[in-house]
Amino acid sequence: MHFTINGQSHDIEVDVRTSLLDLCREHLGLTGSKKGCDHGQCGACTMLVDGRRINSCLTLAVMHQDDEITTIEGLGQPGNLHPLQDALVRHDGFQCGYCTPGQICSAVGMLDEVKKGWPSHVTEDLGAAELTVEEISERMSGNLCRCAAYPNIVDAIREVGGQGDRNPNEDVGREVAA
Repeated sequence: MHFTINGQSHDIEVDVRTSLLDLCREHLGLTGSKKGCDHGQCGACTMLVDGRRINSCLTLAVMHQDDEITTIEGLGQPGNLHPLQDALVRHDGFQCGYCTPGQICSAVGMLDEVKKGWPSHVTEDLGAAELTVEEISERMSGNLCRCAAYPNIVDAIREVGGQGDRNPNEDVGREVAA
């Protein structure tokens, strides 16, 4: 099978039952994306496929031949971080770090959805989604953080999304994954 992952071409022979997550972790050594629940419930395995976020534990690798796959390793590297990685570090948006790769990939995909004007369930103005805590909470609800670093993750997403700092009157205790 042929895959393009993080801009690099890979020809690899794997069992057709291999998940995209297992292909990256076990066969290509790309261990940034984590296997949390292996049931699509936690989001730790989130990757971007043709720019759209997916739970890589739930999809077969064979389904993504000829797709452009981006893992956390493809977004940035030390010394050359993606703006969202940089913002998460500055806002202390992680504690144990296990969910962080999935949070970042999901947020990158989510910000692209907002840029394209795709509404969420809670979008009030269908013409322009504002990155409120409620909007980000809804859009990031598939990514869990057991350490509850949600307010800082939200702050980083809002900064990169051009929404600036959180309004101090907003409900900062509300969990993103609620």
